[in-house]
Amino acid sequence: MSYFPFHRPDRSDQPAGPPTSEQAHSPWSWVPIRSLGPRHRDRIVAHLLALDERSRYLRFGYPAQDAHINRYVDTIDFEHDEVFGIFNRRLELIGLAHLAHRQADALRGRAAASEFGVSILPKARRRGFGRRLFDHAMLHARNRGVETIFIHALSENTAMLKLARDAGATVERDGSESEAWLKLPPDSFASHLDEVLVDRAAELDYRLKQHARRPDRLAEPDPHEGGAGSVVGSASETPAAADS
Repeated sequence: MSYFPFHRPDRSDQPAGPPTSEQAHSPWSWVPIRSLGPRHRDRIVAHLLALDERSRYLRFGYPAQDAHINRYVDTIDFEHDEVFGIFNRRLELIGLAHLAHRQADALRGRAAASEFGVSILPKARRRGFGRRLFDHAMLHARNRGVETIFIHALSENTAMLKLARDAGATVERDGSESEAWLKLPPDSFASHLDEVLVDRAAELDYRLKQHARRPDRLAEPDPHEGGAGSVVGSASETPAAADS
């Protein structure tokens, strides 16, 4: 099964709401999802700070203030976790996913598992980006030998729990909180090839967007990227956490 994330064209500059007739009949297209690393902390902070009060509450499980968000981003462990992002044509981070990997513990009889969290800016919702990020996270998790992916969310976060159920997860509710558990298939040659192709294509897409905005600066380093030049390099600097 290929996890190449195809979806409708990027219309994140338009306000959120039910799809228009034009959107509903648009041909499907690819959604580039980029791996993020420590050099992207400022962009991650900016994305999370742009969430409204309700979105912050659902994402973190409490009414997170600016200080809480800054502290959370500072503690992301990019050495072990993975963070993924979707950028619009203006290079604004409109979708963010954090995949926190938990190592297997034979003494406790605990298999390796990964916790998934995602946040989408209000103007970019109702376009399936959360599901695309979840698919992408599942691909990366299975390619790292992870057997199970889980989501911890408030029970009132129906959108997040529906995303999990639609993927085949078992949802267990405990009062105001719920957990969703999904067993992943083992990795394969095809799944690893998918990951390489998707990651490199997303990096190329980002560089082309840079070029479209500043054609005279393509060969110059982006201050947020920490490097110049290569159009197709590896985008990964292992990422991280849990959005809803």
